[in-house]
Amino acid sequence: MNAARIKKLLLGLLIISPLLSFEVIAANTADGQQLYARNCALCHGDSGLSTMASAPSFKRGEGLFQSDFDILRHIEYGKNACPAFIGIMGEQQMLDVIAYLRTLYR
Repeated sequence: MNAARIKKLLLGLLIISPLLSFEVIAANTADGQQLYARNCALCHGDSGLSTMASAPSFKRGEGLFQSDFDILRHIEYGKNACPAFIGIMGEQQMLDVIAYLRTLYR
């Protein structure tokens, strides 16, 4: 290997290595279901069929054709009539809710 190629390889490893140190935690749909029942079901319905005209029906997939990141931002900061949950739920709890929401669409 020549010196230029070794430098590129080392630079790549330096850039990637911090990314490898993050712990990946899987979302828990059972916890998400409990959080959904407590915080979301009043407007979005127990089974995901909304009880409010302006709330998405997750059972029909409304609002779910977005990335987890976008849905997370909606939960954190609120959207339309939906209140913000930042400070009420932690990020992992919100990801648990998103995982549960994705089980509702059939």
